[in-house]
Formats: sequence, structure tokens, C-alpha cells
Amino acid sequence: MTETHELDAITEALAIIDRALGEMLHRELVSTNEVADLLLDVRSALAHDAALAQN
Repeated sequence: MTETHELDAITEALAIIDRALGEMLHRELVSTNEVADLLLDVRSALAHDAALAQN
């Protein structure tokens, strides 16, 4: 069961990254705030799964 949650979190994190890269791909500049938001979204997805695994 834990492996399923881990796989879901990884899949969600990859989807967040892919979506952000698609949006940023055609731009020359990306603000540090946008990068920080992306990293926080990925961290949140992975941390949520880690919290579920501990319960």
C-alpha cells in the first residue's frame, strides 16, 4: 500500500514539473518566485505522501 502512495506522489510531482516546464519553456526569463512556487508545489506533494506513509 505504501508503494502505491509513493508512486502516486512521484507521479503527481512529475506532473507538476512537466506542467511548469511547459509553461516556462517559451520564456527567456523566469522569476525566482515562480521557481520557488514550483519547488514548493513539488515539496508539498512529496511531503503529503511522506505524512501518509508515517500513519
